[in-house]
Parts: sequence; C-alpha cells; structure tokens
Amino acid sequence: MLRQPGLLGLALLFAAFSAGGLGAGLLGIKPILDNVLGQHRNLADMANQANMDGALPFRVPVWAIKLLPGDRFDTVLWLMIGLGFLTSLGAVANFMHSYFSLTVVSRTVADVRREAFRHVVQLPLKTVLASGQPGGLPGVPAVSTGAYTGGATDAISRIVYDSATLGSGLSALLSRGVAQTTKGAAALITAFVLDWRLAMIALTVAPVLAAVIRKLGKRIKRASRSALEGQASMYRASSEALAGLRVVKVSTTENAEVARFRRINDQVVRQELRARTARALASPLVETLSLIVIGTLVMIAAKQIIKGDLLAGDFLLVLGALGFAGAQLKPLTGILNDIQQASAAADRLGQLLGLAREPGHERGLPRLARHSRSIEFRNVTFTYPGAHAPSIQNVSLTIPHGQAVAFVGPNGSGKTTLLSLVPRLFDPDSSAPSDGVFIDGQDIRRFGVRSVRRQMGVVTQETVLFHGPIGANISYGTPLATEAQVREAARRARAEEFILARPSGYGTVLGESGAGLSGGQRQRLAIARAILRDPAILILDEATSMIDADSESKIAEALADFSRGRTCLVVAHRLSTVMNADRIIVMDEGRIVDDGRHDELLARCEVYRMIARSQLFRREAGDDGMSSAPAA
Repeated sequence: MLRQPGLLGLALLFAAFSAGGLGAGLLGIKPILDNVLGQHRNLADMANQANMDGALPFRVPVWAIKLLPGDRFDTVLWLMIGLGFLTSLGAVANFMHSYFSLTVVSRTVADVRREAFRHVVQLPLKTVLASGQPGGLPGVPAVSTGAYTGGATDAISRIVYDSATLGSGLSALLSRGVAQTTKGAAALITAFVLDWRLAMIALTVAPVLAAVIRKLGKRIKRASRSALEGQASMYRASSEALAGLRVVKVSTTENAEVARFRRINDQVVRQELRARTARALASPLVETLSLIVIGTLVMIAAKQIIKGDLLAGDFLLVLGALGFAGAQLKPLTGILNDIQQASAAADRLGQLLGLAREPGHERGLPRLARHSRSIEFRNVTFTYPGAHAPSIQNVSLTIPHGQAVAFVGPNGSGKTTLLSLVPRLFDPDSSAPSDGVFIDGQDIRRFGVRSVRRQMGVVTQETVLFHGPIGANISYGTPLATEAQVREAARRARAEEFILARPSGYGTVLGESGAGLSGGQRQRLAIARAILRDPAILILDEATSMIDADSESKIAEALADFSRGRTCLVVAHRLSTVMNADRIIVMDEGRIVDDGRHDELLARCEVYRMIARSQLFRREAGDDGMSSAPAA
C-alpha cells in the first residue's frame, strides 16, 4: 500500500543514520567515564591500551596517537565535542527521516483516497445506491457486519474517515515507529557490546511483552472496526436528516431524529471506549514489566560489582543503554495500537476497493458508432438487488431512429428503470447473447460504456447541479465546449433570460444543489446541458414536471426543434408531452401492455384510460385551471 519507494528508502536510510549516531554516542560515553573515574589517564593512553589489547578492528597509527590530547581534562573536552558532533548529525538525520516519512504518508493517503473515489464512481449504480445496512429508521436496530453494505454515505465515510485513520496509522508506523525502533535497537546493541549477559537478562521480558501487546492489539482492532462502522452510520443518519430537513420539520419528527442520532452516537462512544481502555492497559503493563527487569538487573549487577567481576561504570552504562532502549521501545505499544486502528480502516478500504467495477470500462473494447437505425429491447428482465420480484419482465420493443416515444404507466410500473438500461446504468438480468438492449443491432454490452453514454443526453426530474459557475454546470460532461456553444444551448433551453438577469451572468456561482434557483430554472439548466452534448438519443425522465405551463411550452418548442433527427425517449405525466409523441408505450407491473397513439389507446386500453383520468388530464387541468380532457 505504501507508495513513493524512493522517498521511503531515503526515510529508512536517515532513520538508520540517526540510530547509528545514537549508538556511537552511547559507546562514546564509556571512554569519558573511564577517564573521569581514573581507569585511563588520557586519550593517548586509551589508544595505546586498545592497540595492545586488540580491542579495535584496526591499529591506531603512532602518528595519530601523538596528536591525541595528553591532558585528562582535554580528553574529556574533545570527547564531548565528538559527542556533540554525533548528536548534531543524528538530529539532522532524524529531521530528514521525519520529513520523508510524512511525505510518503501524505502522498500514500492521497493516492488511496483518489483510487477509492475513482473506484466508487466506476462501481455499478445499484451498488452505490444500495440501501445500506439496517438501522436507517428510528427504532430499527443497526447491524454491524464489517462488510461493505452499500449506500453512498458508507462509501463517503470510507473514503474520508477511514483514509484519515489509515494515514494516522501509517504516520505512527513510519515516523515514530521506525525512529523509535531503530534507536531502541541501537541502544540495545550498545548494551550487548558493553555486557551481553545483562542485556540477555533484560530481553527475557520480550516474549511476555509481545504476548500482551498481541492480545491487546486484537481487541483494539475489533473495537476500532466497530467504531468506524458506527461513524459511517452516524454520518448516514445526520446527512439523511439534514438533506430531508423540510420533511423532518413538517412531519414533526425532530425528536425522533435526535433520538436516532443519539442511539448511534452512544454505540460509537462505547466502541471507542473499548479501544481506549485496551490502549490504556498497555502502558502500566509495560511499566510493571520494566520495573521487574530493572530490579533483577540491579540485584545481579550488585553481586558482580562486589565480587569485582563488573565495573560500576560499565554497569551504569549498560543500565543507561537499557533504560534508553526501554524509553524508545515503550511508546511502541501505543504505536502498535494506532497501527491496529489503521489495520481496521485498511480492511474497510480493501473491502470497498475489492468490489467489482461496472462492466464496460475494460481497455480495448470497441467504440459504438453513432446511433442511426434503431433501439431494441429484446426479452429484457431486470431485478433490483434484494427485491422479491423483477421491476422489468420480458420486455421486447423496437424504436426506430428519430422517433419520439412516450412511456406512461402507474407509479412503479418500470418506466424509469427501463430507460435506465439504455445508458447501461443497470444491466438486464440475463446475459444471453440474444437478450438485452441493442442499438443499431449491436448489443451495447460489447462496447465501452463511455462510448455508449456519450451518445445520450439525460434529463431527470431530480436535477443535479454542482457548486460552481452556471456556465460550468451547463458544460458539465462536455469540457471542450466553447462559451458560444454554452450560450447557444442555454438559449435553446430558454434559460438565458434568467441567467443574464443575475449580476455575474454565466459566471454566477451556484450554491449546493443549485440553491437559489427555482425548480424550473434548475431543470432548464439540465436541459441546456443535454442540448450541449448533441446526443443521438435524448432521454427525458419527467423532465418538465417541475416547470410551469408557460415555461414548458417554450421548452417543448425548443425540444421539438432540437429532437429532429434524434431518438427521444420520454417519461411524462403531462398530456401535451404525450400528445406530441410519435408513439406511446403503456407499462404496468414491469410489462408493456399496449403501444399506440393517444386516441387509439383511449379507445382500447383500460390502463391508459385510467392513467389519463388520474394523471395526464388532472395534471393538465391543474396547470391551465381547466380540464382539457376529452370524453373518454
């Protein structure tokens, strides 16, 4: 998972330099103590003694010995200068290690976030828009499975919060963990060089310490995973309540939403306390074991010093080196706890990245030529995940190029789902070569999904606008469009009048989700966006349902001109839209029950007559103030 191998290598190299300087500094204290305590008179005597004893892997040249200070105080002074130099080098190396480590962590987390977001936007729509784990309604208990349960908020939580937790763990590992491990190891090696027997006694506590840390680490990881899942649920609950605040207020369910948030928040607190309790246990356990080791070493060393087998100065150095090693290694328990938390976050990110991507993004897939002949639905069936019955059942339909087709039916009849199959937002249940959606006789599953979707302009009732200038919202999906083309699309969608009425015109920055615009204005911007794409296929899913009758007539005129030479698929609840269609497809319970013109369907189709009375004519009458329905 770690990126930037070159920077990572430099970080480890500087950590080794820093630890090496520390070890050399600790070893350099011995001649100072020996000189002060009178074991040697000066550096020259020490060098001569080393040559006689063979203590060094090389002999110190005679000319070099003559250059060494002969005074004992000068010896101490020069040794201290040397230690100061080593300390300065170690400090520089330590800084460079920290800098490169944090750079690696920052870039790695940024890469993980970017890859996770790219992966999510390439997931199948049914995965991202899944309902998520239970617990969405007050009184319904949440179920924590540890696996990705779907839902946009769960994905956002993993991208934002889990990647931050991962970054904290990687920082603890690379910056503090590596530095303290290498320094602790250097101090421990120094202790072995000075007296390996005492150092071995100190190491007897290592297996016990490892077992304790391992047990606590597992507990921390479990609690951290549960806490992260709880944070995702808390994010979901708060975003749902705030996004639907109007409904919450009108329904007078503020207290219920607060209770729901409090319940989830309490669960998160409990899991976080479990993790923190385990972390808190680590420090006193390590301190207790350390005191036991120090007491044992003092008893053994005291006996050796009394017998004359061990010098007091050497014992102090060993004890100091072991104490420094312990001081460096003790925080590793906390670092390992951070790593366990990061491991839980990495598991959740891995589950997200392990989800199968939307088909059609593979390299090497052919491009679909511009639509010019027909759109066919061949024995199409589609079932939403978790649904008990198909939303679309055995639908077969052929739409010639250039035809305007209106889809009508009761709510839940499958109109929107059927049209969602054309841009491959969903794929039919059957993967048989003879079944599916075909454009110009070609199965769209054989082609790159981007080449299929680039032929389409889609406008839905729920208009999606982004924070940014109006012009950028119109050109969204058509990044190479010129300013003149953007203005022309706005004029054709009858949107330019209200755009230019704003102080900054096309540069006006929209608020979140187009805040400050009316529903009709938002939809006209969406229609302008579709016009700018110059699509071969235009899909309008109740696209004029939020627009007043006057605006609709203007847009209908513009769309009538724009749709010439294009195939138009329209889901509409207005009589005027249905009357202007070349064909009307009547759907009920996921099936096509009739196909024809308005007058023909009124005469022969009971489902259409019911829809006309309950939806088309009533909606038209609501707009005009009078009913325009003919006698059925």
